[in-house]
Amino acid sequence: MAVTIKDVAKKAGVAPSTVSRVIADSSRISLATKKRVRKTMKELGYHPNINARNLAVRSSQAIGVIMPSSADKALQNPFFPEVLRGIGAFAHETEYSLYVSTGESDNTTFEEVQRMVNGHRVDGVILLYSRNNDPIQQFLVEKNFPFVIVGKPCENESEITYVDNNNFKASKELTSHLIELGHQHIGFIGGSLELSVTTERLKGFQAAMKEYDLSLSNEYIIHTEFLKSGGSKAVEQLFALDKPPTGLVVTDDLMTLGVIHAIEEIGRRCPADVSLTSFNNLYLSEITNPPLTTVDINIFQLGFQSARCLIDLTKNKNEPAKRIIVPYEIKYRQSTKPLS
Repeated sequence: MAVTIKDVAKKAGVAPSTVSRVIADSSRISLATKKRVRKTMKELGYHPNINARNLAVRSSQAIGVIMPSSADKALQNPFFPEVLRGIGAFAHETEYSLYVSTGESDNTTFEEVQRMVNGHRVDGVILLYSRNNDPIQQFLVEKNFPFVIVGKPCENESEITYVDNNNFKASKELTSHLIELGHQHIGFIGGSLELSVTTERLKGFQAAMKEYDLSLSNEYIIHTEFLKSGGSKAVEQLFALDKPPTGLVVTDDLMTLGVIHAIEEIGRRCPADVSLTSFNNLYLSEITNPPLTTVDINIFQLGFQSARCLIDLTKNKNEPAKRIIVPYEIKYRQSTKPLS
């Protein structure tokens, strides 16, 4: 016979209603009682009917995770598996499952989010990007549906919970490092200007150049995709200039791999001819040749903290908007050197 709540209650020495409250993780039950009941459930091999419980409390016990483009393309960048690992770690702790969007375009992703929300498939949503005039964000606001952004909101910043780094400061510090090594002609390779992460890092780059009274030409600023191929295309443009850059600020390690490859193809070397700095501190950044000077943005924590904030929000929709800034650290390696 299947083990029932009454069997668990009898062995644990509590009322069946107490077992039900432990399953629902009620704050009314002491930690000691929860541990005892959960130990008994494990010993007896009792597994609660999650679907029935979720129906009773009007919860899906799942959170939606929305990527900035199709899953196939986004997952080419190691940033996304790592941020998903952080989200999954907290979700596992709190017994939530993940529903990751797989839309092939902005329209199909929007339709998928509508199905998630209107079909009560998830209790809340994490957006792994922040974009100007984003219809998904506008839809979630209109629905008063719990959501958290990884990145700085482009609109209504004070009303939205978000988890981010200080990208402006990190980019300014990275650019200043190149300037202090003697570089004056410095290029910037970023993603789409629709994304707040790009605009914040661009502002930091521009602020450092201005602080050191260096000329800043738009020819030295390139916007492309956060992919290896994007870095290769940027090099073609920058090194066709009359005065090519001797230093580069690249806003993503995967793009930087493309930059290194393209620089080698035109007969130049890093860092002998071009000093490179980057962002994200992906595992690849330590094993490239040369190892990259890059900003460790603590991707895992960005994911972990976003899941924690979202689950808090799903439990209390009146929770005030939070701004969580995850610390960064610049990893100084062998891809930069003083200008000869």
